[in-house]
Amino acid sequence: MKAVLALSVCIFTLAGCENLTPTQNRLLGGTAAGATGGAVLGAVAGNAGLGTLIGAGVGLAGGAIYNHVKNSEQQSYQEGYAAGHAGTPPSQ
Repeated sequence: MKAVLALSVCIFTLAGCENLTPTQNRLLGGTAAGATGGAVLGAVAGNAGLGTLIGAGVGLAGGAIYNHVKNSEQQSYQEGYAAGHAGTPPSQ
């Protein structure tokens, strides 16, 4: 019964992630990865809860940085495309 309940929770949790924006997806992925890594390191060090909390914060920051880089990359691409389409050089 516990296995069925755990499986149901996982399915419904993942189903809720279907309509995430790229920003939300990057932040959630970073947070989940950081929390997982933090829990493992925290368990080795003796406090899994604190490790999870710290790892989630670091993962969230990493996801935010990655999102900023990807958004800047997309903006630069769009500016270059628009300038090329208009026949003008891109702004520097």
